[in-house]
Amino acid sequence: MKHLNVYGEAGLRTLALAYKMLDESEYSTWNAEFLRAKTTIGPDRDAQLERVVDTMERELVLVGATAVEDKLQKGVPQCIDKLAQAGLKIWVLTGDKMETAINIGFACSLLRQGMKQISISTMNTDFLNQDAKKAFLVSKQAIQDNILLQITNASQMIKLEKDPHAAFALIIDGKALSYALEDDLKHHFLGLAVDCASVICCRVSPKQKALVTRLVKEGTGKITLAVGDGANDVGMIQEADIGVGISGVEGMQAVMASDFSVAQFRCLERLLVVHGHWCYKRIAQMVCYFFYKNIAFGLTLFYFEAYTGFSGQSVYEDWYMILFNVILTSLPVISLGVFEQDVPSDVCLQFPALYQQGPKNLFFDWRRIMAWMANGLYSSLIVFFINIGIFRAQAFRSDGQTADMAAMGTVMFTCIIWAVNMQISLTMSHFTWMQHLFVWGSIATWYLFLFGYGFLSPVISGNAFHVLSESLGPAPMYWMTTFAITVACNVPYFAHLSYQRLFNPLDHHVIQEIKGLRKDLMDEHMWTRERSKARQETKIGFTARVDAKIRHLKGKLQRKVSSLGGISSIAS
Repeated sequence: MKHLNVYGEAGLRTLALAYKMLDESEYSTWNAEFLRAKTTIGPDRDAQLERVVDTMERELVLVGATAVEDKLQKGVPQCIDKLAQAGLKIWVLTGDKMETAINIGFACSLLRQGMKQISISTMNTDFLNQDAKKAFLVSKQAIQDNILLQITNASQMIKLEKDPHAAFALIIDGKALSYALEDDLKHHFLGLAVDCASVICCRVSPKQKALVTRLVKEGTGKITLAVGDGANDVGMIQEADIGVGISGVEGMQAVMASDFSVAQFRCLERLLVVHGHWCYKRIAQMVCYFFYKNIAFGLTLFYFEAYTGFSGQSVYEDWYMILFNVILTSLPVISLGVFEQDVPSDVCLQFPALYQQGPKNLFFDWRRIMAWMANGLYSSLIVFFINIGIFRAQAFRSDGQTADMAAMGTVMFTCIIWAVNMQISLTMSHFTWMQHLFVWGSIATWYLFLFGYGFLSPVISGNAFHVLSESLGPAPMYWMTTFAITVACNVPYFAHLSYQRLFNPLDHHVIQEIKGLRKDLMDEHMWTRERSKARQETKIGFTARVDAKIRHLKGKLQRKVSSLGGISSIAS
């Protein structure tokens, strides 16, 4: 045991070797019981297997022990530090010994000097009297009471802590965890674990990994992400909301069961802080824009039906309505959902707190969804009623021609196409040639279709025959109305963006302005200061270790100055 503890404290993975001599009849009897337990169907199958295996693993002759070095992958401490700055809470679930797990915790900065460690195990019975210690060995209830008392005392210690910078780390072994996960203890355990800066569960089985993940997911209501590289992590990966498998020497089981696959642990930094942030913004803006453009378009049909006494006649040609979502407004939405970047990837890594826009749901709450729907309602009102007011009671051409329903529908549809495409161009923060091609190409496609459709036979084009080339195209009223309504539809959103950036800017607005004006190059001190502020307060990671050291040195210096001041007062 001494050698195993030394190996474990050195961060090595240990393996003990032992044997037991059996004759053929003993093995046959045991194997029959093992097969019977293995083929049992029911909730007690695992308990029966454990009981049968336990009968074999007794009175073994120890041969020796081995220790294997399992180094951390490159960049793991830096990745954990960045994820902690982004506001993520990190738990370690490992099958290693407690000594090995603690050593790994220090190596990856989940633990640090000065952090108060709370160790929970079934062996901690110092507070029990002699009679209770005897009962502890045989009574499951005594073990549960012991675990509950340890959890209660630890929770009370955290509540009574007066130092705001104090950090606690919870370390629990697999045997104690099996009791802590039972129904009457799991909520106490979860409450204690959430209050701690870091949590390390060691000597845990694959099933316990999955149970802990489920407890966190259901008990806190937070989104959980599980990372693993071996077959023993499959249950945890499948139980979490998001599973990430690390491909490597451990096999491909974790990768096959996961949602995402990375080559090394340090790739999580970019996966979450960069692509996680981008993905949330893209999906949120894309869905909100879908609400907007379909409300702006669909309500004009409803208004026309109400205006005509629900006659059943559509103001738009059938081909207009078919092409609206299929071609004319689809590609800009795709470009928004695929290429949008509010800030570049290097800035996301320098400002990890931007990731919190997702967990805080700043861009997809009900207030923002309703605002986009209201914007769509406003645009539909502007498009319909201004067109009705302009074209209903007067000629739109110099030769006195008035607008029929085909001309009216074409003008309204043109205004819709311009308004929604200009809206998405205001929404985008990142433009490449692809975005320009999709947005302006969609508008150009509408005019090309309208021109070509008008030249088809009247049997096909119907009332839209030569509607652009002969009716609307030569009329200045058509182009001026399109321009005026497009501007009117987008003025409220433009005013909202301007007000927000001037008086209530979000984090990415400030960064965009700094980068746009190149202030990060002209004033590096300001850029460094902004970077230091743009991280979540954390008590784990390399940054927290440096901050704790700085606070310690400041306190030491302050005490020294105070003592020197007291000595000078006495001398005077």
